[in-house]
Amino acid sequence: MKKTNAMRILESENINFEIIEYSTKDGIGGVDVAEKLGEDKDRVFKTLVTEAKDGEHFVFVVPVSSELDLKKAAKASNSKKIEMIPQKKLLPLTGYVHGGCSPVGMKKSFKTYIDSSAENLDFFYVSGGKVGMQIKVNPRELISAIDGEFSDIKKE
Repeated sequence: MKKTNAMRILESENINFEIIEYSTKDGIGGVDVAEKLGEDKDRVFKTLVTEAKDGEHFVFVVPVSSELDLKKAAKASNSKKIEMIPQKKLLPLTGYVHGGCSPVGMKKSFKTYIDSSAENLDFFYVSGGKVGMQIKVNPRELISAIDGEFSDIKKE
């Protein structure tokens, strides 16, 4: 298996993680990933990239079964308003493709918020940096490797 930026960074930070690969031949959504992994959908998280009115970018990590609450996200990031970036901007901005965007190892470091539902989990899953790959890691250890914090950001 070829190492991704996410793996290299976690290794350089001496953070324990496990790589899980899965088939994506039929196209796959986040809840499907949880089912393929045999995991609770509240332990598998997706990475979303946003842009504030001033052009600043933020990364939000929420359970695959949830939606990002843009008002809560704006409040957490001290922005007046934020919105999702268009999909065509994702690769040039982060170096990752849709469905393979990891909160670790983007081209540039962005302030990252992980939903507070992950804070007390012993492990959760985030993208490993390519479609068909997940990283199983302790959320508190992941926070230490990225410019991140826990925040209540998902829709209720």
